[in-house]
This record gives sequence, C-alpha cells and structure tokens, in this order.
Amino acid sequence: MHARLRSALLAVTLLATRVATAEPLGPHFTVTPLWGVNVDDVNFSYPTVALPNNIVYMGGRLGYQYNSRLGFEAAGGFSPSAANAIIGGYAQYWHVSGNLMVSPWIGNSNPFLFVGGGYSRLQSGQSVNQGNLEYGGGFNLWLTTAVGVRLEVRDILWIPRYPTGNRNTLVLGGGLTFAVGGQFRDADLDGVPDNKDNCIHTPAGAKVDEKGCPLDSDGDKVFDGLDQCPDTPAGATVDSKGCPLDSDGDSVYDGLDQCADTPKGARVSAQGCPSDEDGDHVLDGIDKCPGTPKGAIVDATGCPTDSDGDGVFDGLDRCANTPQGAQVSVDGCPIEMIERETQLLDTGMIRLHDVNFETGKAELSPDSYAALDAVGQVLEMWPDLKVEVGGHTDARGPEAKNQALSEARAGAVLDYLTRKFPTLKQGQYTVRGYGESMPIAPNTSALNMAKNRRVEFVVLNKDVLKREVQKRRTLPHGENLDH
Repeated sequence: MHARLRSALLAVTLLATRVATAEPLGPHFTVTPLWGVNVDDVNFSYPTVALPNNIVYMGGRLGYQYNSRLGFEAAGGFSPSAANAIIGGYAQYWHVSGNLMVSPWIGNSNPFLFVGGGYSRLQSGQSVNQGNLEYGGGFNLWLTTAVGVRLEVRDILWIPRYPTGNRNTLVLGGGLTFAVGGQFRDADLDGVPDNKDNCIHTPAGAKVDEKGCPLDSDGDKVFDGLDQCPDTPAGATVDSKGCPLDSDGDSVYDGLDQCADTPKGARVSAQGCPSDEDGDHVLDGIDKCPGTPKGAIVDATGCPTDSDGDGVFDGLDRCANTPQGAQVSVDGCPIEMIERETQLLDTGMIRLHDVNFETGKAELSPDSYAALDAVGQVLEMWPDLKVEVGGHTDARGPEAKNQALSEARAGAVLDYLTRKFPTLKQGQYTVRGYGESMPIAPNTSALNMAKNRRVEFVVLNKDVLKREVQKRRTLPHGENLDH
C-alpha cells in the first residue's frame, strides 16, 4: 500500500481509541456528507490530460448498517480542478462504488474497514472511463446516538492497470454521519440510557441507581434484583444467588465460621467452633458421655472404655490386663500385684511360696497361675530390670535330685511368664536352681519345709530400683508414677 495511505491509516487507528458517549443500535441507515482532498500519487499520463496532484474532494456516503459488525454502503465523490497550465484547460474527476463494511470491534468509537468495486471518470475534453477496486478504513466517533464524526482513507485502484503501471487515487476525507432508524441505546437493558449510564455492563435483572450502577444493599457482591437472600450478614460467604453458605451445617455461615469443618451434630459457639468440655477429643453434642474423667480413653461416642472390666477406665488403668474378678486398687492394679511391686522395691526381689508343682516334677499346677500373673504384670512395668529366676526346694530327697528339680522348676516358671507376657525380653532373665542349699527355715517341720519350697525373682541391676525409689519420693502426694 502507498506510504501515505499507511500513515493515514495509522492516524485513524490511534484516533479510534477515543471513547465517545453514544452509539446507534440495531439496523439503521447512515447518511454522510464528506469533504477532503483527492491525492494522485503520480501525474496521470494521457495524451491530452495532465491532472493536478492535489485537488478538493466532495462526496457522500449512504449506508445500511445490518448489525454492529456488518454493513453496506454506496459511496460517491467529485473532484473539480482549476485550469491547468500544461493543457491550458480544466480536468475533473468523479467516482461511484458499492462497499462491504466491517467493524473489527464494537463500541462507541467504531473503527471500520471496507472493500468494494465501482466506476470512475477523468474528463478534460476527452474522457477516461475506468473500473475501480476501492478499499480502506476509518472510524466513526459517535457524539450522540444519531450524530457522529467520520474520518476515512480510501484508495481507488484503477482496473485494469494503466498502460504505464498501476494508478491509485487516494481520498482523505471527513464529515458528519447521521444515523436514521437506530434503536434507543441501552446496551445493558437497565432502563438508563448509555450516555447517562456509568455502569454500562450491568447484568440483566439487577436493580440500578439513577446512574445505571447496580445496587448491593447487603454488600455480598450479588446485586439486588439477582440476590435471592437480600439480608445476608456482612462477611458471610454466599453462592451465585446471594444466599449464605454453611458447608459444615452448624448454623454459622461460611465466612463468619472460624471453624469451618465442624463435624455434623457438634455443638458450636457463636463463632462456629465446637467445644469439648471433658477434653476427651469427642466434641460436645456428639459426646454421649460428657463427664468423662480426664485421661480416660473413650470410644467414638465419647464413652470411656474398660477393656479388662475391672471398673477402672482405660487410660487411667495402670494394669490394663487385670484377670477377671481380681480385686484392684483405684489405679486398676490387682491388690496382689501392688503388694508384689512394693516387695520388689523394698527388698530387690519377689519371693513366692504359693507356686506349686506336681510332686517330684517341674509341671506347674494351675493354682499357681494367679500368683505368677501378678509377678508378670510387675515385670512388664519394669522392662529395664535384669532378673534371676531362682528355684528352691526343701531337704527331702537326694541333694543332687533337688538341685536339678529346682532348676527345672525355675525354667518352667520363666517359660510360663514369657508365654503369658510376650513383652518380657528373655535376654533380661536368667534361670538358676539352688536346690536345698539356701533354706530360709530349718527343715524340721512341714510348715518350715513349705517356706523353703519357693521361687525367687532377684533383681541383678539394683541401681535401676534405687533410681525408681528416688523418683517416687519426689512425686507430689497422691500422684502415681506411670512406667
């Protein structure tokens, strides 16, 4: 395209960025008187004609705008000239054409492009009649819905080519455009004309003020008229209809709810946060046992469990596997076990006289299990102790036989304990038979011999016990030490 045409089109594009106050809507006609200049990029070479370079142009445009982007237009113009010194006469030029009009984008300032074909005549004594291809662009700057300012650049290309090359006639023109038959402009249909509407993209159905801007009485960013819940509290999160959300169903709206994931059924504060008065990690409202003692283990409903059925809740029960029916202390430990632990701390050993075997054998009698279970529970609570399990007999029978029998019986005791209490580490325990060598009473009566028949659990690393005794002395009164 000619350099001057490119410069002119650039200027048109820059001007088109300005925003006017109105634009005709709907199908309408346009009438445009146009004035400007007719510029020939070279002198016409014709046997009898030499056209001046720049001459006045007068014309008009009659258009029909089908929609905002597409229209049709008839164009015509006339360029008279003064006398030419070369030919000693005058020359005049006129053209007519039909054009397809296209708007690249829509707005109050409408740029447009056009292309079409037509006919022109150059006349000075003789006439040159010529077919033309016309194309170019410009913009309409609408001042009202009926009147706008139009600027255009039009290149009229001769077809077929002139014998010495292409010939172009460039028209630079401007004028007033009058729209006839357009609709009343209210692009967002809010009842406020666009030239008075400060918010021209209001959603359909929204209520607006006198300036055309949508109202939002409750400040939830859903406009009045579209808001189905118009009295939403300030700060609440709403859906697309303006109704507040309550994702966790606790009756405190999202956005105001400081604890947004409250389980269903939990009782909450005004801020939406659940409470747990007994501190058992089951929320009030879901907790079926709201007065649970602190530290007790509870089930999913908040009720404390008692796995061994001794009446002391799990979590508070220091001896969780108490045999059924055993008498227990307030901390859930069998009375016998407590006695055994006290003996261990005081003496560094546990001595059992009620561990019975089949006569002359290392087979435990079932009536020995309860006593051994109490010892096993104590030892479970002392995993760092190294313990010797010692077997002792009375003096009846050969000494060698009693020695072997006592060791076998001590081994049977340890086997029972490690099977019944698998947490006991066998590497911490040793077995030794003493036979009749260490009596605690003269073997002169049945009662004394019963005393000598015994099993002893002797602590080998007594420093561990000493540290424990010291700890217990420093505890506040009434507090138990949890192993």
